[in-house]
Amino acid sequence: MFRDVLLTTAAGLCLLSSAALASPTCTKEPQEKWLSEETMKQKIAEMGFKNIKVFKKTTSGCYEIYGYNKDGKKAEVYFNPVTGEIVENNVD
Repeated sequence: MFRDVLLTTAAGLCLLSSAALASPTCTKEPQEKWLSEETMKQKIAEMGFKNIKVFKKTTSGCYEIYGYNKDGKKAEVYFNPVTGEIVENNVD
């Protein structure tokens, strides 16, 4: 009985932690409709993000960066690759 409770609790915690680590869904549009990486990088720079260490496509339909915002704070940002709009902005 106690073992079953422990296993259920552990499984629930694993699901919660994996959900917290998941990136947002930015679009379901096909990649043919996405802004090019070069265009997106230019838009990101115009928004004031700099020193971009990582720029990548996610499996959930986003462009994602790790860099610094215009205030010099570390930022992890997810962008809609069709519109270029920020979907999620995590700043340290």
